[in-house]
Amino acid sequence: MTTFTWLILAAAALLLIAVYLSWTAGRLDRLHSRIDAARAALDAQLLRRASVAQELATSGVLDPAASMVLHQAAHRARQAEEEEREVAESEFSQALRAVFADQAQVAAVREVPGGEETIEELTAAVRRVPMARRFHNDAVRAARALRRHRKVRLFRLAGHAVSPQAFEMDDEPPAVLDDRSNPA
Repeated sequence: MTTFTWLILAAAALLLIAVYLSWTAGRLDRLHSRIDAARAALDAQLLRRASVAQELATSGVLDPAASMVLHQAAHRARQAEEEEREVAESEFSQALRAVFADQAQVAAVREVPGGEETIEELTAAVRRVPMARRFHNDAVRAARALRRHRKVRLFRLAGHAVSPQAFEMDDEPPAVLDDRSNPA
């Protein structure tokens, strides 16, 4: 083979490598966008859960102690700084389980006008939080796996993007609100 042929082959190989690296960088960028969208969805579900709980806590249907516990936990979860958010949301989940530890609280809410809809809304909200968190953490896991590849680190394809962090919290719903275990 001539020198010219080697140059053409080398240029073609470099072009293929450049296209592959560009595709990988684009894939990483799409994963980061997916993480941002999943985090926004998770934040929306957490906010919805806290809003429904605060509405219920201020309705006067629950006993005063349960209302106070639920309202304070929901307020702390909504107002928590980013670095304290996982703990605040976990404490809110624990407060939900404590308040709805027995069926009597749910029955009291269902007896008032609009109570059935409120319980359904709260049930939907507590069911969606684990799903949203799972979607977010799956996207984080996929991005981290790609970022660990040697080619990504060697060519710095992640740029200056911060490594994504999973959102770990206690999101176990109260048993009486877990519609998977209580078919109605």
